Order: sequence, then C-alpha cells, then structure tokens
Amino acid sequence: MHASRKVVIVGAGAVGSTFAYTLMRNGSASEIVLVDLDRERAAGEVMDLNHGLFFTPPVKIRAGDYDDCKGAAVIVITAGAKQKPGQSRIDLVGTNVRIVSDVMREVTARTRDAVVLVVTNPVDILTYFAITTSGMPEGRVMGSGTVLDSARLRYLLGQIYRVDERSIHAYMAGEHGDTEICLWSAAQIGAMKLDEFCETCRERGVRLDKNAVQQEVRDSAYHVIESKGGTNYAVGLALERIVGAVLRDERSVLPVSSMVRGLHGIEDVCLSLPCVVGGQGVGKMMVADLVDDEVEGLRRSARALRDVIEEVKQ
Repeated sequence: MHASRKVVIVGAGAVGSTFAYTLMRNGSASEIVLVDLDRERAAGEVMDLNHGLFFTPPVKIRAGDYDDCKGAAVIVITAGAKQKPGQSRIDLVGTNVRIVSDVMREVTARTRDAVVLVVTNPVDILTYFAITTSGMPEGRVMGSGTVLDSARLRYLLGQIYRVDERSIHAYMAGEHGDTEICLWSAAQIGAMKLDEFCETCRERGVRLDKNAVQQEVRDSAYHVIESKGGTNYAVGLALERIVGAVLRDERSVLPVSSMVRGLHGIEDVCLSLPCVVGGQGVGKMMVADLVDDEVEGLRRSARALRDVIEEVKQ
C-alpha cells in the first residue's frame, strides 16, 4: 500500500464527483479532497458524499484548495471545458490546454512527489502539456488514456461471444479518440488467441466484424453524450481502477496515456499503450510484436496528435 492514500481531485463536476463517489465506495483512499473554482459546488458535493459515509469503508472527505496537494499520493485533474454534442475531443484543445497548464503550475508549486492523473479531454494532448510545462518526471504524469475504451471493447466482445468481459484481454491503443486502434493481434479470451476462439464459434454462426466493433468503441462516448450530455459512471470506475493501482502499488498493466520515446519511430508524444502502473506512476510499456497494420495505426495516431501539439505551440 502507498505510504500516503490521500487523493486530491481537481474539478468537482460530473466526472470528478462521480469518481469521488466510486473511490469512497471502494475504500482505497484514506482521504479525498475536492478542489474546484466553484467552492460552493465542491462543498455541496462533499456534503452529499459525507452523508453516505455510514454505508462505506472509513474515509475522510472534504472540500479544499491547492494547498491540499501537499502530501497527496495522487492528484486527479478532471477540470476543463465540457465536451458538447457533436464536438470532437480535439475541438476542446485550446481552452483545456490553458486550464490544465494552470492547474499543473498550482500543483507543482506545492508538491512534485504525487502521481498526477490527467482526465480532461483531449487527454493525450493535455497529458503531453502537463508533462512538458511542469517539468515533472515523465513517469509520474499519465493520462486516463484508453482504459475506458478497452473496457468498452471487452464489453462488446463479451456480448458477441457471451463470455464474461473480465475473462477477455484486449486493448484499445493510440489516441483516446478518433484515431484509436484495437490491438487485435494481442487479444485473447481466456488462454486462447481471439482469432482461434473466433474459429471455434463459426459453427454457431457467430461472426466478428472487427472494423464494426472498433468503430463502435470509437463512437461510444459520442453516443452517450448525445443521449445524456456527458459520460460519468464508467469513467469514474475506470479512474478508480487506475488510482487504485497506484495506491496499492499493484503494478497492473493498464493502457494509460504516457510519453512515448522511440517506440516504432514514435517520438515526443503521449498516447496509450499497455503499461505497468504502480506506486511511482507509469513504468515499462508491455507491448509485444505488433502486426504492420497496428504499427501504422499507432503512427497515424501519433501524427494526428503531433499535428495538434504543434498547432497549440504556435
């Protein structure tokens, strides 16, 4: 278990407050602090959460400010402009780069020892600027990346093959957004490669349209946003999974967004690949030999992200 189990959440909107609720239910954190420019909103969320403490493991929950970053194990940034229906994640980039850069200045003025998890979209771009503008060690700053996208993929495959999604091992990679790809060559159900498993299902008339599944995963957030205005439940659970891995020093393999240096010719950009996540943040990337289409897909994702980074820098 991490020496400190204090988690500071910057942003008390739908995602930040839902994550706080998920975290208090799990019992991983000893203290949860909500920080928001709207101090009244943060206080109201904290009051509502505290009224449920009778039903959860013990945890201290309060509203605070940036000074509470001192001594935190993890600082989670959910603050930012909200994605609107029909708006791509990349459209949000200018405003949210400024917001996250401002947050990082406040954080690093108080601590450089915490692990920072960026959630605000476009998460890969913002993770990059969180690292480069803060000067923090690259491994201590990560983005939520494609952890939720990979859960969506496993859910869809579980529905197709009627298998518990927890027994499916498959990852979305690259950008958390329109250019993300599925690492089909590494996908497994139980101990069987996905393609081998698919062959055993053909006699039952079950067919896997990989392109359709990949597209459905990519579009999932847009569908939720169109229906209810935003995503919060599944992303709250995904964040708890990442933060729990840090607090418990699990060294779990999760597809978080982190700085890539030289893999398959990709340089100086943040994107998602399976990585070891533990008490010190992001460790080794766990990437096997990829097929040519997957390598080109990652490079295409990196080029798209790099273009946006260069545009923001101008």
